[in-house]
Amino acid sequence: QLQLVESGGGLVQPGGSLRLSCAASGVTLDYYSIGWFRQVPGKEREGILCISRFSSSRTYADSVKGRFTISRDRAENTVYLQMNSLKAEDTAVYYCAATTSSICRLSPTLYGYWGQGTQVTVSS
Repeated sequence: QLQLVESGGGLVQPGGSLRLSCAASGVTLDYYSIGWFRQVPGKEREGILCISRFSSSRTYADSVKGRFTISRDRAENTVYLQMNSLKAEDTAVYYCAATTSSICRLSPTLYGYWGQGTQVTVSS
């Protein structure tokens, strides 16, 4: 059974950077497309980035394009979300999720495995 654990969240000033990790146990992430999502209270969960399982092609939401990147470390069985030039509107709980689909999409309904989330707060 795949289990995902996010880490790396915290408080950062506007313009700063954070790197979130999505670590897996029990199963290699090589067989999954991985997505990063975020959610603020009262709003729907937003897909921001994903990486496909075979080709490692990436899909970016317009809201993070040019600022956020996603990468895999196969040796560590971990997927990273590098967030640069953070803004106050990036404040949210961030989740990683996995799907066996080879297609990388930003729709939450595609993903069957979710981590518990990690809080990111961008504030001065």
